This record gives sequence, C-alpha cells and structure tokens, in this order.
Amino acid sequence: MRIITLNANGIRAAERKGVFPWLISQNADVICLQETRAQESQLKADDFYPQGYHCFYHAAVKKGYSGVGLYCKKQPDEIIKGIGWEDVDSEGRFIEARFGKLSVISLYLPSGSSSEERQARKFKFLARFLPYLQALVGNGRDYIIAGDWNIAHKEVDLKNWKANKKNSGFLPEERAWLDDLFADSQWFDAFRLLEQQPDEYTWWSNRGQSWVKNVGWRIDYQIISAGLKDKVQASNIYKEQRFSDHAPLIMDYDYCF
Repeated sequence: MRIITLNANGIRAAERKGVFPWLISQNADVICLQETRAQESQLKADDFYPQGYHCFYHAAVKKGYSGVGLYCKKQPDEIIKGIGWEDVDSEGRFIEARFGKLSVISLYLPSGSSSEERQARKFKFLARFLPYLQALVGNGRDYIIAGDWNIAHKEVDLKNWKANKKNSGFLPEERAWLDDLFADSQWFDAFRLLEQQPDEYTWWSNRGQSWVKNVGWRIDYQIISAGLKDKVQASNIYKEQRFSDHAPLIMDYDYCF
C-alpha cells in the first residue's frame, strides 16, 4: 500500500507545475493533499479528477484558502469531511476515507506564523486534537494521518533549529505536544521508524536560497496508529521535481485493505 501526502500550496498552481502526471506515475493507493486553495466549482473535471481515482475535496469557506483532498484508487466505504469543530471545518482542514478497518486522513494543521492570534488558534486546536487522537486508540481501527502538521519535532527536523526556538512551528510547547502524542507508543512518526539521518526536510522557504542550500523543515508527516508500526516498508521525500514549497512524502506499507 502506497500513501503520498503533499501540501500543494495551491492545487491549481501545482497542476501548472506538472504535479498530476507525476502523481499518476506513482501508482499510489491514496494521495492526501493539503492547502488546495480552491472550491470544487473552480476545478475542471479533466484536470483535477485524475483518471483511475475517486477524488474528494473539502474546501474552506474562504476562497483561495486552506482546503484538503483525497484521491483513492479504491472506492472508500465512507468519506468524512470535517472533524466536527465548526471553526476548524470552516477552514477545510480534515478529510477522512474509511476502507474496512483502515482510516486514511488528510490533515492540514493550522499555522501560527502569521500572527499571535493565529498562534493562539493553533494552540487551541492542539489542545482539542490530542484528546481526540487519544480517544481513537483502542477502537479497533488502523489510522494513517497524513499531512502538513506545521511542527518540526526534533532539532534534526530543521536546519536552523537554534534560530527558530521562538518561532511558530518549533516552539517548545508545540514540540512537547508531539512528545505527548508519541509518549504512550500508540502513535508513531512513520518516516522516523525507518530514517534517522539529518537533513531530511519537506518544506523550504521561498526566501533566499533555502531550496538550493537545503535549509528546510520537516513538517509533513504520516503519523500512524500502533497496529501499523511493523508494516512500514519504505519512505521517500521526493525532490527531483518541485511542485510546491513542500515536497511529497511517499510511504509504502505492507498492508492490504
């Protein structure tokens, strides 16, 4: 089973950069998209509903903002758009596909980098989301929550960690939140189960020469429930082409659904 996650930084912009031929070539079972920045009425069927996939979008109320999507080779048993929190769902940050006992979720966790108000909203989301995730444990389902979590967990997960200790995305409280998530060995960072080396990033600022110099952050994850821990087979952060300021994260699992 292959799962790809990508923050597209605008699905229409990514389409112009050639993302769809590449995605189709990967033969992924599920593709999780974030920051689509489009209403479905703005997406042409021929371009944004790739052949061979069942395509689902959950857009923000505000045009040109946020939004998530799922492309699924197999028809899901159920699609759930939104988490049930109006302030989050109005921004199009959560969409879940269910296949038997497997749930694949495309998540776009809020960023707090633009203002103190947005950071406060991010903390508010985190405070609700941890109990939500903890409540999923033991319900008999397997979970892959793939997307842009907007937090670099460890010092190894960003290049200039010393200079970013007081910046959104690497604040002590945010990193501690991920510590708490992983503390009970119920949730795992699938990439780090296989790869421990530094300089593996998924996002680069458009300022300066961040991409060329590989001055990046690893903020895109596939976080998996305990039942999938021993099923992770391969990982790849794809950087041969650039479709967005984020790179696609590809994970393969020994799992049939």
